[in-house]
Amino acid sequence: MNKPATVGELKAAGYGIRSVKSEIRDNLIAKIKAGQDPFPGIIGYGDTVIPQIENAVLAGQDIILLGERGQAKTRLMRSLVHLLDDEIPVLDGCEINDQPFAPICKRCRERLSELGDQTPIAWLPRSRRYNEKLATPDVAIADLIGEVDPIKIAEGRYLSDERAIHFGLIPRTNRGIFGLNELPDLSEKIQVGLFNILEERDVQIRGFAVRLPLDIYLIASANPEDYTNRGRIVSPLKDRFGSQIRTHYPASHRCELQIVSQERYRFPEEDKIFVPDFIGQILVEITRQARKHPQIDQTSGVSVRVTIGNMENVIANALRRLLRTTDRMAVPRMTDLDYIDASTCGKVEIDAFGSESKEGLIRELVGRAVAAVFGRFFADYDFSAFLQNFKNDRSVVISDRIAGRDYRRQIDSLEGFAEIGRRLGASNAETLAAALEFVLEGLHQSGRLARERGDDGQLVTFTGT
Repeated sequence: MNKPATVGELKAAGYGIRSVKSEIRDNLIAKIKAGQDPFPGIIGYGDTVIPQIENAVLAGQDIILLGERGQAKTRLMRSLVHLLDDEIPVLDGCEINDQPFAPICKRCRERLSELGDQTPIAWLPRSRRYNEKLATPDVAIADLIGEVDPIKIAEGRYLSDERAIHFGLIPRTNRGIFGLNELPDLSEKIQVGLFNILEERDVQIRGFAVRLPLDIYLIASANPEDYTNRGRIVSPLKDRFGSQIRTHYPASHRCELQIVSQERYRFPEEDKIFVPDFIGQILVEITRQARKHPQIDQTSGVSVRVTIGNMENVIANALRRLLRTTDRMAVPRMTDLDYIDASTCGKVEIDAFGSESKEGLIRELVGRAVAAVFGRFFADYDFSAFLQNFKNDRSVVISDRIAGRDYRRQIDSLEGFAEIGRRLGASNAETLAAALEFVLEGLHQSGRLARERGDDGQLVTFTGT
């Protein structure tokens, strides 16, 4: 069926114009009733953040998302696009997506008066109804709201003519959703310029008598440090947002692992990659340990991107080993954790009073994480039979450069390891190698084995204590 192409055809079709807030609200209600997920791809917020967002949408409120970095604030903002209609009618050629029956810009009003029901319309898809701006101190009113266009003045228009204005991002998002990231970074003068948009729903440009009653849904994000301690959002602007919703980091290891699995880079060799559960848990635990470490500055948070980046790096190192050895699978193991410095150092901030280097701090975090995860897997396990292997100066040597198959001779000679391997789900050379390294490091962290790294930093030897 052909879509209406003129205002008259749209009227004849019985099309009803809704405000963007009513549209989002109606679509949210429809999804909830149908048992659909209104916010696909958002993990871990089902019982905390999502209900608050749904309440704000149902109440027609603009939102501030308050949270540290890496808490999916931007993803949440963009997910609201799924609550928009597939497409809506707009007056053809309008810069601010004017609705066909009651346009707000002067050009469209004049055109509708001249052409009447023959005025052409266009259909705007939901993907073009969302705009986003990262707030920085150099953002100007002209960027967000608009400014007099000198080119239009040079063409003969008067300063008092509304058509001499070049509209900014917010008016150009009329009848859509506008996301403003890191709101506190806007200068106070620019924040004041947003007052009317949030309350009266109009814009003022250079003091001209231009009233544009915009139809817009505004959602912003902020870091708690900026928002509360520094007081960088002016009070009247805070008051105009309907809901302030606090985001958070994943509540459980499983939840964070789900996010990592969803967000990490997918390698072309995925069919040859297997990540043992204990490796995933260790990577999550490293990040969780960092979130409570006294030497790490917690004001901006420790992002889930730390876990994602670390997962990508240990898989990459396992793939590098696969390319150089006789292994048939890329299975990350403990020695691959030596390569997470590159994906961690840039994402954590050491407190100014801390004396430890970032690399030393990461080694400490790894040790704590291994000890915690090892305790979960083997809290009630008796290692006395396995520890007999380290009497009389016997040792086990590991390295990220040794193929899993080359561990076989050591593994076959270790009493009590078969049961340990089964407990960890290890069934082939590569997974058994990963299991062996995990157990050795776990016993070292619990003080039952000594560990010595070779001069080249590659070979690691475990001996009895």
